[in-house]
Amino acid sequence: MRIIDHLSEEQLNKLNGRKMKQPKPKKKVHHEHVDWEEIMGVNRDTYHRKGGAIRRR
Repeated sequence: MRIIDHLSEEQLNKLNGRKMKQPKPKKKVHHEHVDWEEIMGVNRDTYHRKGGAIRRR
């Protein structure tokens, strides 16, 4: 025998009511724009030493 056969009508109604609930709405996915070149420093000034002085390239 199954457990459902032993439940009363009131308990069955509670059980069925619990199953029928609406699913929660899904959260919106927030897409963030990331400028990876800026983070990695591609556009930064580069400095090097030439003849003792540090110069910008």
